[in-house]
Order: sequence, then structure tokens, then C-alpha cells
Amino acid sequence: MFREFTKGFFRENPIWCLMLGLCPFLAVSVSLQNAVGMGAAATFVLVGSNAFVAIFGRFFPKKIRIPCYIVVIATFVTIVEMVMGAYLPALDQSLGIFIPLIAVNCIILGRAEAFASRNPILPSILDGLGMGLGFGFALVIISFIREVLGSGKLWGITISSYFSPDGIIEPAAVMVMAPGAFVVIGLLIAFRNWRRAKAVNSEQ
Repeated sequence: MFREFTKGFFRENPIWCLMLGLCPFLAVSVSLQNAVGMGAAATFVLVGSNAFVAIFGRFFPKKIRIPCYIVVIATFVTIVEMVMGAYLPALDQSLGIFIPLIAVNCIILGRAEAFASRNPILPSILDGLGMGLGFGFALVIISFIREVLGSGKLWGITISSYFSPDGIIEPAAVMVMAPGAFVVIGLLIAFRNWRRAKAVNSEQ
């Protein structure tokens, strides 16, 4: 049971391993605040939709199960959007269209189809929680790197006078652009693959 939770962090991480959800990743990983907000929103939707599909999925007609899943996911996304708009308006405005687009995120639909529809509720909840937190974890790491190097800030706060146009280190503007996101994720995936290859070689 614990394995269903941890696989989202390591073996089947949506970003590191499956390369899913890259559209919001590119857009919102420019700041740590956005990353935490998107990760929390995606986790809530994943857990809610997985639980609902695990309970009621068998009642969905087989030929229209995918549209049914999307309706379920869109319902949870609407809840997130309304709560965020009411209590976290600044974050809601910052994330913009990418909150509604969670409804068509391939990570969430994929977990509903590949896992929740075929498993009991508890493993489905753990799967959704692990995948959501794994997605958020990857976003936080990438956002940390991009925000520090791209703007010299952390959580929107300037971390050092060194990172300024007049300081010793001028922020690399490319890091807050889409190419910077690809560079960061490429290097992190390469590092992960190198560590895995090193571990395999040491076992042989």
C-alpha cells in the first residue's frame, strides 16, 4: 500500500519519469509560490477524482467513460478555482488559465483511467496523493532553481544584493523563460539518470 504512495515521487514521477503535465510546468514554475499553489491544486483534484472514480467508476458506461472522468475532474477543478478565487485571489490571478486547464491535464485523466478505475478506493487515494505530491515536489525544485537564478528572489523576496542589475551577479533572464525551464528539467533528468546508472553499475 505504501508503494502506491511513494511511486509518484520516484519510480513514476509525472515530470521526471513520465514527462506529463509539462504545459503547466513551463508556465508556473517561474516562482515558488506558483509551484506550491499548482501542486496543491493538482493534488486535491487527483485525490478527489481518483476516489470518486474508484467508487462510482463501475457505473459509468464503458463507451463514454472518458467524458465521465472529465466531468468528475472538472467538478473538482471548479471547487479549487472557486476556493482559490475567494481566499487566495493573488495566487488565482497569478496562475490564471492554468487552474481551469487542470481539468484536461493528462496526469489526472491518466490516473483515473489507468489506476482508479481498476482499484479500490484506498489505493486510489494513495495513488492520487503520491502522484500529486510528486508533481508538486518536482515543480518546487524546478521553481526554486529558476526563481533564484532568473530573478534573484525566493518566494518573491530578493535573497541577496548580489542578485541585482547593480550587483555582482546579474539574474539570468533566460531562466524565467520557457527555454530556461527546458534547460533545468533536462539537467535534472540527466542527473537522475546518471545516479540510476551509477547505482545499477555498483550492484553488478
